[in-house]
Amino acid sequence: MRWLLGLVVVSFLAASPAGATDCNLGAPDAASAGIGCARIWMDHNLHLNDIVTVGTHNSYKEAIPDRIMGLIRMGARKSAEGLDYSHIPLTDQLNDGARAIEIDVVYDPAGGLYAHPAGAAMTGYELPAGFVETMSKPGFKVLHVQDIDFRAVCMTLIACLQELKAWSKAHPDHIPILLTMNAKDDEIPFPGSVTPLKFDTAAFDALDAEILSVFSRDNIVTPDQVQGSYPTLRDAVLQHGWPTLGETRGKILFALDEEGDKLKAYQGGRKSLEGRVMFINTTEDSPAAAYLTLNEALTDTAHITKDVELGFLVRTRADADTVEARTNDTARRDKALASGAQYVSTDYMHPDTRFGAYQARLPDGVIAACNPIRRPERCAGLPVEASR
Repeated sequence: MRWLLGLVVVSFLAASPAGATDCNLGAPDAASAGIGCARIWMDHNLHLNDIVTVGTHNSYKEAIPDRIMGLIRMGARKSAEGLDYSHIPLTDQLNDGARAIEIDVVYDPAGGLYAHPAGAAMTGYELPAGFVETMSKPGFKVLHVQDIDFRAVCMTLIACLQELKAWSKAHPDHIPILLTMNAKDDEIPFPGSVTPLKFDTAAFDALDAEILSVFSRDNIVTPDQVQGSYPTLRDAVLQHGWPTLGETRGKILFALDEEGDKLKAYQGGRKSLEGRVMFINTTEDSPAAAYLTLNEALTDTAHITKDVELGFLVRTRADADTVEARTNDTARRDKALASGAQYVSTDYMHPDTRFGAYQARLPDGVIAACNPIRRPERCAGLPVEASR
């Protein structure tokens, strides 16, 4: 963690910006590129995978209503503890420096499947104004666990994406934002609960289409962009690398955080991910390998570091299920930030005052820093993106 603790936050963006022709882009580090040139040097010399930043896990999640939480506690106290967290609206998270967002989606092509949660009916909880109307419309819905953990800061995928797009358009200099998605279709043992529709190829085609109804491919870092003329996505990442930071500022990177049959359905007969919008969480030897989810930062540390050194993009977690927050245990967080994982997710960019002081973010107002594994000396202690 020495590289983090010693991070020098210099307001290089406040200096009079130099033109690229006035900067020494071949300098050994950002500080040597010339006055006002650090940002230009980084955009030219750093790549998407040369950063580290923090974002939120289950970014859409609002608190479970007290009545329903009481019901969950009666049946499974430990599960209730793990569900006892929430997030502020997406715009506020992004303003606060979150550069990783996670959205869980359920397939609802006809609409109405999730409009009347059983947990609300069982406890007499009054649904928020507009809930039934919004959830009755066709399209992907956003929720954590059907019927019991259904409240979200943006109830539909379209609404979440529109909010993200509006923020990104207003802040075009942001580093690339990772948006991971879970495609949820598991049943739960709750009386009267909805049986979700399964995610098959048609569902994933619709998911890509819904993303592209909000974001054009020009606003996205796509697998095709990264693969270029290489035979596979994996070849491109290992032999050529990711696009530069300058080429990806202001863009969104989508990743499907799933496994098994869902990944097979999304990839289909493609050699890599040709034509698809999202990267997938696959194995390092897959032709589609580029992005990996390795969430267990305490036990996966060496694995994460090796993959980052090879050139892969990795997301990990600083905390889970409220465990670290309740005990102020920073071991997992510190391992995550030092592992090289480019995107570190947390439920606590700010402490939950009910539990204690635990939080996970980069120090001193830094939103993104040089990756601790990929030659961090190139940034000379300067932030890649700092709070304004």
